[in-house]
Amino acid sequence: MEAAATNPVRFKSNYAVSRKIEPFYKGGRVQINRDGKFMFCPCGTKLNVIDVETGALHSLQQDDEENISSFVLSPDDEILVTGSRALLLKQWNWRENKCVRTWKAVHVAPVASMAFDSTSTLLATGGCDSTIKIWDMIKQYCTHNLKGSSGVVHLVEFHPDTSRLQLFSSSIDYKIRIWDLNSSKCVAMLDGHFSAVTSLAFADGNTLISSGRDKICMVWDLKTRKSKRTVPVYESVEAAILLPEKGDFSQLGVKKQGLHFVTAGSKGILKVWEVATAACVYTQPVPFELKEEASERSLTQCMFVPERNEIVTVSVEHNIVFYDAQTLQLRKQLAGYNDEVLDVKFLGPGDSHIVVATNSPQLKVFELATSHCQILYGHTETILALDVFRKGLMFVSCAKDKSLRVWRMNKDGRVICVAQGLGHAHGVGAVSCSRLKESFIVTSSQDCTIKIWNIPESLTSKAKAALISSPETLHAKVTERGHDKDINSVTVSPNDKLIATGSQDRLAKLWSCSDCSLLGVFTGHKRGIWCVQFSPVDQILATSSADGTLKLWGLRDFSCLKTFEGHDASVLKIIFVSRGTQLLSSGSDGLLKLWTIKTNECVKTLDGHEDKIWGLHSNKQDDMVVTASSDSCITLWKDVTEIEEKEAQAKQEEQIMKEQELSNLLHEKRYLKALGLAISLDRPHTVLMVVKAILKETDGRKHLEENIVRLRKDQKEAVLTFLVTWNTNSRNCHEAQAVIETLLKHEAPDSLLQYSGIKSAVESLLPYTERHFQRLSRLLQASMFIDFMWQNMRLADAAQQEDMTL
Repeated sequence: MEAAATNPVRFKSNYAVSRKIEPFYKGGRVQINRDGKFMFCPCGTKLNVIDVETGALHSLQQDDEENISSFVLSPDDEILVTGSRALLLKQWNWRENKCVRTWKAVHVAPVASMAFDSTSTLLATGGCDSTIKIWDMIKQYCTHNLKGSSGVVHLVEFHPDTSRLQLFSSSIDYKIRIWDLNSSKCVAMLDGHFSAVTSLAFADGNTLISSGRDKICMVWDLKTRKSKRTVPVYESVEAAILLPEKGDFSQLGVKKQGLHFVTAGSKGILKVWEVATAACVYTQPVPFELKEEASERSLTQCMFVPERNEIVTVSVEHNIVFYDAQTLQLRKQLAGYNDEVLDVKFLGPGDSHIVVATNSPQLKVFELATSHCQILYGHTETILALDVFRKGLMFVSCAKDKSLRVWRMNKDGRVICVAQGLGHAHGVGAVSCSRLKESFIVTSSQDCTIKIWNIPESLTSKAKAALISSPETLHAKVTERGHDKDINSVTVSPNDKLIATGSQDRLAKLWSCSDCSLLGVFTGHKRGIWCVQFSPVDQILATSSADGTLKLWGLRDFSCLKTFEGHDASVLKIIFVSRGTQLLSSGSDGLLKLWTIKTNECVKTLDGHEDKIWGLHSNKQDDMVVTASSDSCITLWKDVTEIEEKEAQAKQEEQIMKEQELSNLLHEKRYLKALGLAISLDRPHTVLMVVKAILKETDGRKHLEENIVRLRKDQKEAVLTFLVTWNTNSRNCHEAQAVIETLLKHEAPDSLLQYSGIKSAVESLLPYTERHFQRLSRLLQASMFIDFMWQNMRLADAAQQEDMTL
């Protein structure tokens, strides 16, 4: 309480996006540059360049808005070429995000594969039109057009020995063709595979290893052009890479000298094979059950990065994993595509991680500093909801597989499953943890029941000591039928004594935690309730509904205290921020709204997503918020209220200083500086005062001319916009006309035409100037008439005086 008294609550006024975790890879071949620092991933119409260490990315965006069908980076890292469905090839300076050159691919169908030779001077493109083109990248022309393949040429590779001038290709007929670039002819066909050839690896000048989807790898002798050995791999192979001759690979089963290679394929694991015996010497252990047929865990690509001494794999799920080449220990994992994100929570003692439930049975834990992603296996169907215990180390997930799982993060950041609970008859859609201690969990399901699960103290102490090898089983202490329809949300009160539930039946209910007895019902929403949340400071419950409203309810008499209207769509999630004085709500229209409870007003609307925001969570410091949406994006928002207040204060102080300086300059009659300052402050009236002050001086016109001429072009443009306004008023038209005269006198017509807004300025000036001249003409006529009358009166008066003297 003392801390609360010394620290007054600061209302938040704005959040700004501090980071976005977006899909950066949606399929296709991935490439890593020579030094292993950057990774290139195709993502629809763009090519993303990712910093491997930090996960930061920048995109190469095409103008033609067509999907990239193929790309390649040259061995020297200098030339990046992309091919799109618009049948264009583009050369990029990828470090500066610039397209250097665009040319027609000459193929009549999209380019399916590309490869550079080892000197980075020749580029081969294999098309869906059965042809291969070779391009000289220095002289910028097409040197060869190789015809004879059947169907899509999905694989092209130059022989590493440039003196041979040979190109290897494979297409739909499963044969490997060898092309002699001196004669432009196909000199040999290596026939042995019975399905698509997926990769080629050159061991030395005369040995080639090919992998295929026919579950074999073949070793070819390039002198005789015959098969030396067939290695049965017993899975559809997507990539085969050679292990280097030098280096200690004993942990991967490499005991003898000789060729060894690694395969990656449909089973989703890496295997090491010895060429001499065609035997598998090592199989990678994995945390999931192996399937014979292709699944989302199948690997689509495998690369060796010598600079990092790592093997990189790419899976069907778009996960990119970096392994230590000597031990196959996982070093880093990046998630390229998240699909629909259903929930997100901050994790870790300092909120250093986030845990994400995507539209899959696996959980993803992202380390925010490095973008490293852990994938947690356990559930067998889509995970629907998450909740984290107060300390941030233990969390719970629940899924469509009718189960819940308890996970714990170790000191080194690794997450393991410590317990699981079974008992619901349908998918478990909502979960909430106890708030004070890690003592119990509440779940609700589509079977309309609420279950309370106790966590034994022995389990938490074992989990802390990392003594749990396999998940323990939890049993429900209490089961209660809670609603007549699906329960969408469940939450536990800050003192662990109450439970609230919100359902599709438009009701929210309050339950006792000890025996799950019903304490009261909150009625008032017109449609299903999506979220319920207890206030951290008051005896209040907040609910959000599909009717687009948020309501606050008193826990004593179950009456509605306040209703917040402003969302045009369902309000899916709400959280309390600013110590319970404000609310953040997320809608199915992709909008976030910040509400101040005391005034009932919506302080800010934030637009950061394209689709439903299912996940919304605030960190312990209350200065960051994470949102997750169906648009596959996870956004981190930073509270910028204090920063904006400081900026506004600094601006105000600067304004006051400038105004003081301006009055000093006017007092000292330093008009040129005063003009410049008044223009920079964007004060048309002050500029007018300065002009009037100059004109009052002796030789005012001359001084004004001198001062206007010495202004910069942008300042003259500003004065021009100001004098358009002055000219509309007859009191200030003389000053406006004086400035116009100076500008017309000293600026050439061509330079005047370059001024921004000159057209509209002239259009505005003309009618008012004409009106002023008409007024002056009428004034002149009236003054002439008065003068004439006066003269006549004087003449009559003089004649009378003469008569009297006579």
